[in-house]
Amino acid sequence: MNRNIRTVDDVLTLLDGLFAPGADRWTAAAGDWWDRFYADRSRDVPFFVALPDENLAGYLDRGLLTPGRALDVGCGPGRNSAFLARNGFQVDAVDISATAVTWAAERAEGLGVRFRHGDAFTTEGSYDLVYDSGCFHHLPPHRRVSYLALLDRVLEPGGHFALTCFTDEEGTAAPDAELYRRGGLAGGVGYSRDDLRWIFQDLTEVELRRMTEQPAGSATFGRSFLWTALFRKD
Repeated sequence: MNRNIRTVDDVLTLLDGLFAPGADRWTAAAGDWWDRFYADRSRDVPFFVALPDENLAGYLDRGLLTPGRALDVGCGPGRNSAFLARNGFQVDAVDISATAVTWAAERAEGLGVRFRHGDAFTTEGSYDLVYDSGCFHHLPPHRRVSYLALLDRVLEPGGHFALTCFTDEEGTAAPDAELYRRGGLAGGVGYSRDDLRWIFQDLTEVELRRMTEQPAGSATFGRSFLWTALFRKD
């Protein structure tokens, strides 16, 4: 058939295809790319460490989050999933990379985390916390629609959404339209404070700041080129 657009999902799938196969394409090809990325666990990759994000640990220490049901979106090697489970959360975690999920399940063995390999946007259920450390900035612009629909569907009223993503100094600052002309995200999309406030305007901002750089030997992970944000669904 020459005509393959009938639904919004058809449009999103078409737009996915405008990006070259790789980390920036939300298809099976992206899963293959990330499988290769996670295959060598000895690589010097900052977030391969088995440490939780400093902001996440801080939210619990300050009482901004309390144990409940949590969804870890793009869980990677599971460092934040394991931390949440150890602190009393019932955790579901999803990643498009089967290799990452295998590693994460090993790290969280015995903690009761339910890991799933697949598309986070198909997640069903209800959660008190949706946590994302490093997934959002690898999504092409049109998939923000899918992302916001996920939050609207699964986040409980009064629940929280917490995000760690590239600043516009670390990720590409190119306009959305330019990313389609290039057919890629140049390693990840960078966001400003105003970008994040505009995208997540239907949620109430609790805190939005740069992540605090953590020294060697710290019990938490932190890099200052990232934003940390906490929003609440009222």
